[in-house]
Amino acid sequence: MNFLPLLLSLSAPQPAPDFNRDVRPILSNHCYKCHGPAVQKAKLRLDNFQAATKAAIVPGKADESELLKRIAAHGDEQMPPKEAGLPLNAKQIETLRQWVVSGAAYAPHWAFVPPVRPAVPKIAAHPIDAFVQSKLTEAKVKPSPAADKATLIRRVTLDLIGLLPSPEEVAAFLKDDSPDAYGKLVDQLLASEHYGERQARHWLDLARYADSNGYTIDGPRSIWPYRDWVVGALNRDLPFDQFTIEQLAGDLLPKPTKEQQIATGFHRNTGFNEEGGTDAEQFRVERVVDRTNTTAAVWLGLTVGCAQCHDHKYDPVSHADYYRLYAFFNSTLEDGHGKNAPEGMLEIAGPVTLQPSNAKQTESKAAKPVTTLVMQELPKPRDTFLFTQGDFTRPSVRVSPGVPEALRLDGSASAGSIERQTRGTRLDLASWIVDPHNPLTARVMVNRIWQHYFGRGLVETENDFGTQGSPPSHPAMLDWLA
Repeated sequence: MNFLPLLLSLSAPQPAPDFNRDVRPILSNHCYKCHGPAVQKAKLRLDNFQAATKAAIVPGKADESELLKRIAAHGDEQMPPKEAGLPLNAKQIETLRQWVVSGAAYAPHWAFVPPVRPAVPKIAAHPIDAFVQSKLTEAKVKPSPAADKATLIRRVTLDLIGLLPSPEEVAAFLKDDSPDAYGKLVDQLLASEHYGERQARHWLDLARYADSNGYTIDGPRSIWPYRDWVVGALNRDLPFDQFTIEQLAGDLLPKPTKEQQIATGFHRNTGFNEEGGTDAEQFRVERVVDRTNTTAAVWLGLTVGCAQCHDHKYDPVSHADYYRLYAFFNSTLEDGHGKNAPEGMLEIAGPVTLQPSNAKQTESKAAKPVTTLVMQELPKPRDTFLFTQGDFTRPSVRVSPGVPEALRLDGSASAGSIERQTRGTRLDLASWIVDPHNPLTARVMVNRIWQHYFGRGLVETENDFGTQGSPPSHPAMLDWLA
């Protein structure tokens, strides 16, 4: 028997581990807490090539790399130490060894690299079907059988407008044998006013929409015009960049319309504490923190709130980066929740339409001016300081509005405008968020849409596209969609 082919296969060099897929998760879960962006115990940092190769890694030489010696050691020499978590298993150690032997190449985190439209596998008519079929073939899984028409109309109607199809609609669809029957059904549902009502529920969850102020008193607030603006924006297919800009900075647009001002209610959905004896500045700061964290989570899929007290332990967001983002929201008027506080409120002219059950009550409500909470800048911006350990009573270094250093966009006009100005605005931030060079926004949003329709996103951690988040199950399809 000829054993040569077997021996050659065993002795053949193994392919180098993929850094983002195979190596980064090990380092992030076991090492970065003590040797990452925020903390460098023993002056050791393992999240970038230059720092790691100074003390712990000798590319190509596993036996000389201190990293491999320590993770394979026992007792007090073993890393990570017992109090920091479980030791690496044999497979993880071997992955790191192969990575070092192959040159210990680092790569940028996948989500921080602008998406490039990938080639579509030529195995199905629609690109999404092609990507799915390619993955199924790779996993040796057969696709599920096609749904029958009655099931199909029920699913798509619930997904798009949140209501069951009527018996008449089902009957008409079942009778329609034309090849574009399904396409016509989808177009009909997209044109329904109920489409915006259904899809707005997803967005209003992200906007933390509420008709009351929260906390113990939980008094009522008038912000329903913002809710109606979201429904209308979705029904009229407002482009997503405009949808974003108007919510974050509609009041700062040239000659903003009443609707654009109403759109800024997005960031007036924060809680408002009306209890006696509270520190007004403390809760104002908490609202600014909420706006900062919500903006990053909703549009960028980043947990920047981790950097409120110190540098982010896993992602490239420093303590200073956090307060540069915070500065964009630090000069907003905070009145308008009380009965006699017109600042930060917008009066909506015209009659009010109600479901009138009591004529006198309806007449009384209609006679009152209708107002809604909106964003409005102070005439003179507040100074913004780094808060030591996140404590607003311990301000330190003054900072200006700006985006995280690691996410500055090469070639981006919007990012450049922020850096050139002495004081950037929310409008600058919104423009940077929707800039085509931004690697995060499009991925985050198409992933959320996928999650709404299929129950789980292509990236399972929809609010965390950082190094601790889940990698995409279908990276090529995610980038094609983005």
